[in-house]
Amino acid sequence: MQRAFSNLPLPSRLRPLLRRLGLPAVLAVFLLVMVLTALPGSRTDATSSNPEVGYDAAQSVIVGGAAPAAVSGDDDDATGNSGGVLPRADGVQALPAPDVRTAYPDAPESLSTGWGTVLISVVLAVVALALTVVASTTLWWMLHAWRTPRSLVATGFTRRSARRPHSFSLLLPARHEQEVLGDTIDSLAMQDHPDFEIIAIIGHDDPETEAVARAAQRRHPDRVRVIIDHNVPKNKPKALNRALPACAGEITGVFDAEDEVHPGLLRLIEARFEETGADVVQAGVQLMNVHSSWWSLRNCLEYYFWFRSRLHFHAQQRFIPLGGNTVFTKTELLRAHGGWDPECLAEDCEIGVRLSAAGATVAVAYDPDAVTREETPDSIPALIKQRTRWNQGFLQVLRKKEWRRLPTRRQRWLARYTLAMPFLQAATGLLIPLSLAAMLLVKVPVPITLLTFLPLTPTIVTVAVEMAGLGEFSRAFGVRLRWRDRIRLVLGAFPYQLLLAFAALRSVWREARGRRGWEKTAHSNLHRTPSAAGVA
Repeated sequence: MQRAFSNLPLPSRLRPLLRRLGLPAVLAVFLLVMVLTALPGSRTDATSSNPEVGYDAAQSVIVGGAAPAAVSGDDDDATGNSGGVLPRADGVQALPAPDVRTAYPDAPESLSTGWGTVLISVVLAVVALALTVVASTTLWWMLHAWRTPRSLVATGFTRRSARRPHSFSLLLPARHEQEVLGDTIDSLAMQDHPDFEIIAIIGHDDPETEAVARAAQRRHPDRVRVIIDHNVPKNKPKALNRALPACAGEITGVFDAEDEVHPGLLRLIEARFEETGADVVQAGVQLMNVHSSWWSLRNCLEYYFWFRSRLHFHAQQRFIPLGGNTVFTKTELLRAHGGWDPECLAEDCEIGVRLSAAGATVAVAYDPDAVTREETPDSIPALIKQRTRWNQGFLQVLRKKEWRRLPTRRQRWLARYTLAMPFLQAATGLLIPLSLAAMLLVKVPVPITLLTFLPLTPTIVTVAVEMAGLGEFSRAFGVRLRWRDRIRLVLGAFPYQLLLAFAALRSVWREARGRRGWEKTAHSNLHRTPSAAGVA
């Protein structure tokens, strides 16, 4: 931002002031100018803004800057300003000036001419600026890896093994996952690493999933252990904490019950630990079932931009909200910090913030060939519940204030903005319909009307970037794209944002009501189905 102000063609005395004030002050001044145009008396019509033109209410005659037409007498013709003869108007009585309130009895004066217009204008301006800021920053972070290709190279795998093998404990919490768990355990058991164990964590009241886990244990007796979780109520962090004391590996990894894991991942991860000296390594995850639905297409692309680009921005800023799986942490570090927060709905983000605030080094490792493959929620209600849980978890982490212990102001501001995103989404989701209604039903100043179109610019650019990213995604993962996929991407942009805004509103409501029950996402192996994944 300072570089941007330096490059502006401004007077030399003004540049240092703008650099000190920063973007918030500039936006505040801009908003003030917009509001001043809506103040009562600032919007005038032609008859009141031109001093040479007025309305003579006593005679009901429009008068101009020149004298009225000269009248020589009762029997003489009247002469106009141009010298021509005016027609006689004998017996014609002038009408009094019309009363606007009488002519338009339904016009809401408070909304059309008074402070009501100011209030509506302020709301529209604030919503427009907020949406523009959110859309612009999201777009900027989406493009981080393309703007700074060195960051992507720096976070890639080195494609070599570590000097010595490290032992791994791979935690696999599963609840009512009998349809997918067996395939996931078989996938993990195919790792080409010499020293790892798989710990499946099953609820005591879930005999179907336990039967699948026991069968996998019989298939891989040297690799798989089954631990029963007796916690009530149950959730993911409690299950992870139940297994943490039993972990025998130096490094603990977390996976979800439906994950498809690359067979060489553990060797790449231990090499990344060794070369970076990290305490935590977050590897890539990618949703794959692009052809399942219109929202699954956008959900897959959302993951692609997060792990392909934005995660590297967070790594550069040294604040990383960790993902829920394919994340690896030194076991002793986890134990020293008490494991996962048992009541947090975003336990992955919470442990990442807590460890970062404690000075732990978090590294990112990404390669499209080595990502863990997953599936999207199979219905819109499931998607809303999943996003509600994530957003509510972010609000919990924000309220815990562990992020305040981050060492730099930039990290704290980034953490505050990232964790408060559910509030921003909820506020915009609530104000968008109100703003649309106000634009259609209330007469507001032209500058405010134009300002409401400001968020459209970064939104259109974002859709164009997503279209280009969709092509890159298809090439990177061998996904066959159809024309209707591109059409669905464009047409689904606004509805998808409405879904996210509704989920954010729901998360704020649940958190305010103290409802923190775990709303689980069901899985059905869609990412392992070639037709749904669109594999060419």
